[in-house]
Amino acid sequence: MDFGVTGKLGGYYLVEQYQKNAAGKSEGVSFAELAATKAAGKTENVSFKEMLESKYPGAYYNVMDTSKIDSSLWGRNDYPWDKYFSNNVDDSVLNWKPSGAEPDMQSPAVRAKMNAMLGKIAVVIPPELEEKMKNNTELAQKVMERVDSFLLANSTPGENEGFLMTFDENGEINHACVVGELKFTVSSSEFVEARRAREAKHAEYERLAEEAALKRRLMEQETDDRYYKDSMTKKAVSITAYEAAGILK
Repeated sequence: MDFGVTGKLGGYYLVEQYQKNAAGKSEGVSFAELAATKAAGKTENVSFKEMLESKYPGAYYNVMDTSKIDSSLWGRNDYPWDKYFSNNVDDSVLNWKPSGAEPDMQSPAVRAKMNAMLGKIAVVIPPELEEKMKNNTELAQKVMERVDSFLLANSTPGENEGFLMTFDENGEINHACVVGELKFTVSSSEFVEARRAREAKHAEYERLAEEAALKRRLMEQETDDRYYKDSMTKKAVSITAYEAAGILK
């Protein structure tokens, strides 16, 4: 599934809707404080966690080794996505294994799990990424933008939804889950590969366009050079002819 930004939901509307659905209040910095800090050139003192909690009060934030998540199990109906909606997730969830056949999505247990995620946001960051972001405000802001983009691309106006996303050590989303009263979507690292393929295709397009522009410039230069040489040759011939006729003597 493509989790790119579709622009179907405005950022301010998204924040407002989430804040209406979120339970509890954030203890992080406010939007005004963030803006003032940025204006004062002190964004290095604002952590990613503070950015997240300020923008999405009540969002769950955990630091865990997301590389341990089994992508082949992430899409099962009985995968415990709901366990990530806590501020103290047990690491054992990373090693979860099914105990039997996959249940139907409409089974009471699966529906109860999905309902428990509605109106909530959970973000999981690996220790390596958190450490990088402590000393790199720009990276922290980029990761925050990816959270925003994911929510923008996968939110439906007026619908109560829940969002779970985990990141790899490079700040890219490697697993995701979106639940709603009328929908259920999970995806793993394959959508990251799809996005990278699109980026590679775009980079190749830009490379070809640059090569084409360079070829045009070279052709124009060659045309100018030929015109100059032809002009000089004609001028030399004219001078020789004039000299032969005694005009320039």
